Amino acid sequence: MEPAIETSSLTKRYGSLTAVNKLNLKVERNTIHGFLGPNGAGKTTTIKVLVGLLNPDEGTVKVLGQEVHGDRPDVRLRMGYMPELPKLPKYLKGWELLDIYGRMYGMAEQERKEQIPKLLEMVGLKGREKDFIGKYSKGMQQRLGIAQALLNEPELVILDEPSLGLDPVGMVEVRELVKEIAKEGVTVFVSSHLLFEVEQICSHVTIIHRGVSLVSDTLQNISNKLSGPTILQVEVAKFSDAIVGSVKKLPFVSNVSQEGDKLIIELKTRDDVRSQVSQEITKSGGVIVSMSLKGQTLEEVFMQLITKSQGGKQE
Repeated sequence: MEPAIETSSLTKRYGSLTAVNKLNLKVERNTIHGFLGPNGAGKTTTIKVLVGLLNPDEGTVKVLGQEVHGDRPDVRLRMGYMPELPKLPKYLKGWELLDIYGRMYGMAEQERKEQIPKLLEMVGLKGREKDFIGKYSKGMQQRLGIAQALLNEPELVILDEPSLGLDPVGMVEVRELVKEIAKEGVTVFVSSHLLFEVEQICSHVTIIHRGVSLVSDTLQNISNKLSGPTILQVEVAKFSDAIVGSVKKLPFVSNVSQEGDKLIIELKTRDDVRSQVSQEITKSGGVIVSMSLKGQTLEEVFMQLITKSQGGKQE
C-alpha cells in the first residue's frame, strides 16, 4: 500500500525566502505522524501544499497515492483538514456549521442526520450542538473543528496545531480525541511545535527547522537520540518528608529534590504520569498548589541533532 503522504524534494518559496527546502516526507498509513518544528519552520506551508492551497515550486507531492499540484477535489474528498486556529462563525450553532460543511461535501440529508450526531458525541459536544459557537470555549471550538475534519469519513486527517492556545485540560481532551480518530483506521498527520504533546500520541515524527528536515523516524528511534531527564515540578502545601519518600518510591521516578515548597521530580519516562504523582502526594497528606512538566525544549532537541551531524562540534 502506498504511503498516505509522500513528498520528494518539496520546495516552496515566497520571493527570496525558501519556506520549505527539498523536503522528503513519508507518512505511512494507519499511523499518527507528528510534524514538529518551531513557529516559522515551514509546517503550515507544507500542509497548504498537501491540501492543494499552494503549488510547490519544485519537487513532487503524493497524497493517498495521487499526485497533487494545486487543487485536486478528488483527493480532497478523501481527506480532512483543520487549519491552525480555525475561525468558526460565532453566529452559527454547532450542528449548523457541520450541516453546512456536509452540504459542501455533497452529503445527502439522511447521511448528514446520521453522521453529525455521531461526530458531536465523539468530540464531546453532545448536548451543546444547539448552542451558538460564540458561546463555545476555545477547546470546544477546536473539537468542533476536528469534527468538521472528520465529516466526510476521510482516509487521512491533517491537523495544524490542534492544541494551540488550549489550557492543560483542553490539551488532554484533544490528545485523547486524536487517539480515538486513529482507532477508526484513519491516518492522522499532526503539526505542532509542542514536543511533549506529540510524544504522547505519535508513533512517527518528522522534525523540520527553517524548511529543512532534521530527522524523520519512529518516535522510539528519535527518543533514543534525546538525552536528559523530563522534570515534573510540583508546588505543595503541607509539605512533609513522607511526601518526598512516597514519590521517590514510584517506579518511574529517578530522583526527587526540594526547593522551598516545590518538589523537583526527575522522571525515567516521557509518558504523562502527572495523575499518578498527584495521587501519591495527596495520599501522603500533601495539597498540590501547581504542577508543571518540563521536558527538553524543541530547540534543545534541534541543537543535539545539529551537533551530532557536525561531528560533535557546535558552531
